Amino acid sequence: MEYSDRHIVVSGGTGALGTAVVGTLLERGAICHVPYVSTDEVRRFAPRAHERVRLVGPFDLTDEPALARFYDEVPELWASIHIAGGFAMAPIVDTDKAALMAQLNMNLVSCFLCCRAAVRAMKEAGQGRIVNVAARPAFEPRSGAGMTAYTASKAAVAALTQALAQEVAGDGILVNAVAPSIIDTPANRKDMPKADHALWPKPDEVAATILFLASPENRVTRGAVVPVYGRS
Repeated sequence: MEYSDRHIVVSGGTGALGTAVVGTLLERGAICHVPYVSTDEVRRFAPRAHERVRLVGPFDLTDEPALARFYDEVPELWASIHIAGGFAMAPIVDTDKAALMAQLNMNLVSCFLCCRAAVRAMKEAGQGRIVNVAARPAFEPRSGAGMTAYTASKAAVAALTQALAQEVAGDGILVNAVAPSIIDTPANRKDMPKADHALWPKPDEVAATILFLASPENRVTRGAVVPVYGRS
């Protein structure tokens, strides 16, 4: 997959999965524009000093005008990959409106606004790729018991992906998503020390699927929400 000199936005690019995506893109010659939320994550972000990394932030991905300005400054946008999001686990009786809105903002609203800004930029070029990140409970809602707000927000990301893919197909923009199960990250291992971590998909494995969907080599796949579960 060739990305030489292609400009790619990666929201959530400083996280565990985002770092794997950005690292692989850099290996293939891409120029990565990474809006970040947390300065702590930037300090842990290995490619932060790379000459083809453009870090912008701290950044509120639900700030529509600021997000539009950010995308306006990306030249010849080829792909926009939306990894940024958040997770919360609690029974519904302990999930108030504020907690629900937090999940919707982190997962759905940020994704929607990034998609909107990306489509505006890509329509002018007549081509582009968008890849969103849903989650396994978007396919299997019953597995989202105990995390209903998160499940609803990620199911909405999957629906957004499929609807938008149909809407912009005629503009040469292919929109897809991946739906990971629990990814093998240090944070997830810490939270679930007794799980069989060998079964979890690794960040670089999930990144490989994302990179194909965002690549010029993907000429026909659109509206897909691809399960990336590993053996879990």
